[in-house]
Amino acid sequence: MWGFESSPGNRVEPSPFVKLFAGSASRAFAEQVAHHYGQPLGKLTLHRFSDGEMMPKYEESIRGAHVCLIQSTAAPAENLLELLLLIDAARRASAETITAVIPYYGYARQDRKEEGRVSIGAKLVANLLQAAGASRIVTMDLHAGQIQGFFDIPLDNLEASVVHIPYIQSLRLEPLVIVSPDAGGTARARKYARHLHADLALVDKYRTQANQVHSMRLIGEVRDKHVIIVDDLVDTAGTLVRAAQLLLEEGALSVRACVTHPVLSGPAYERIAQSPIAELIVTDTLPLRQAMPKITVLSVAPIFAQALHNIHHHESVSALFYT
Repeated sequence: MWGFESSPGNRVEPSPFVKLFAGSASRAFAEQVAHHYGQPLGKLTLHRFSDGEMMPKYEESIRGAHVCLIQSTAAPAENLLELLLLIDAARRASAETITAVIPYYGYARQDRKEEGRVSIGAKLVANLLQAAGASRIVTMDLHAGQIQGFFDIPLDNLEASVVHIPYIQSLRLEPLVIVSPDAGGTARARKYARHLHADLALVDKYRTQANQVHSMRLIGEVRDKHVIIVDDLVDTAGTLVRAAQLLLEEGALSVRACVTHPVLSGPAYERIAQSPIAELIVTDTLPLRQAMPKITVLSVAPIFAQALHNIHHHESVSALFYT
């Protein structure tokens, strides 16, 4: 599905001088991207001083190269700092362009001020990436679409639905209803429901603070139907488990969750293991801390490889999306 054959027609095919490099937080994922792209990862070292400071060094020439740096910016914040240093080093080494490939864009949940005296972390990260010298951003399923507007450089926001929807279809769950865990995810859930010819429902939740939900109620009908909750990420899994319990109380036959980024912090693994969720479907934008029978991992490395190929050959990236 993700082959690199060009579409028919007469045209000139550019041959960009592309080099792929992995940050330490996404090494395994970057190796898969490089495999599907068809070339090995470039060589770099990350020296650490005795006080913990990092100093990256490219162990090969990147002068005039189109450099792709693959690194998710999940916690700890050192992952973001490492990416910024890699971008800066590539700029100072005279790379032609620098594409920051960020499978999971950390701080994306801080996309606006919902109360006074807080930062807009997603915008700050965008400023830092551009100031460091990034020419382009390639990421997946941003928490909020408006984050794209925080950048004054090209940004490609890939979609995990390309692997999620075929997998859901393979489960042959009928009748099926897609559920958004909050109002902000309704557009994403509606797209899944449309392509899966399923009904749509919404869990309306009220938060008192981050990672804590005060109350939730169901809008829609799930009785005697199989349910799939669709979201961009799962963190502590507290909200997800409560939503699953609510849906089963409302008469759902089964509940699965389909999310892109498995942040899975704190008690998440224990909660999922003890929950009524039949299956948690995630992607490999972030590595799992532990394997679990309930967790199914779908690889999106081929999608990133194809997107990078299309970018560097001046082909459409939107062709990789469900419309």
